[in-house]
Amino acid sequence: MLKQRLLTAIILIPFFIFLVLKLSPQLFCFFTALAVVWGAWEWSFLMEIKLFPYYLIYPLFTIFVLVMANFLPVVPILYVTLVWWLVAACLVIRYPKNSTRWEKSIIMRGLMGLFVLIPCWVAVNALRSAPHGIHILLFLFVLIWGADSGAYFFGKKWGKHKLMPQVSPGKTWQGLLGALLTSTLIALLGLMIFKIPYLLWPIAFMWIWVTVLFSILGDLFESMLKRQAGLKDSGHLLPGHGGILDRIDSITAAAPIFALGLNISHWI
Repeated sequence: MLKQRLLTAIILIPFFIFLVLKLSPQLFCFFTALAVVWGAWEWSFLMEIKLFPYYLIYPLFTIFVLVMANFLPVVPILYVTLVWWLVAACLVIRYPKNSTRWEKSIIMRGLMGLFVLIPCWVAVNALRSAPHGIHILLFLFVLIWGADSGAYFFGKKWGKHKLMPQVSPGKTWQGLLGALLTSTLIALLGLMIFKIPYLLWPIAFMWIWVTVLFSILGDLFESMLKRQAGLKDSGHLLPGHGGILDRIDSITAAAPIFALGLNISHWI
């Protein structure tokens, strides 16, 4: 499994970096929209829609929402998304006690998917189109990839105390510490490379840690829905990683929160 994960990462990471560096904002927007639509197709299985052609309805509706999102201002979407992820945190913390409020509703789980996927797409493309957006977006992805890797290896090596066993039995407090330590080192390097004034470092570190914590929430939220649907992975597209959702679950929460922090700090 580890070999598959590493091989897939070795292929995907350079490919993604190439797309960020070389594609125009319009083509990058289109490419990320394709990833979101694929994620919506996988989300239909989290909604427990298993019959053809019914599981195609949700991806098609997601395309419509993506088009509509182009006509909405970015900043209000980010604030609404912050509220959504705070609600999602409550759902994760209280799972499975309050799952009866949404587990039987396809509409509720479908709305959850839109709140997860659409704002992520908006935030990623807003960052990519901003001044110095290529470097900022690459920093965000390196930050989350590093945090994920830190959590994985710290958890494998020292993980003893379960973080939320009712949601994701494999995640530990030691893994969470590994994610924060790794992201701190990456953040320190990034702040030096971007020559951020020292007076802004405390704010920068605070929001970077918040972003990483939300990335973990995104992972836990998808794990909760997979557990509810009786699925180990959202799909089988990526060997060792599962589906698209399994690969982007951390970014779905991290990207909007990171973009909101930049907006609040007036860094963009």
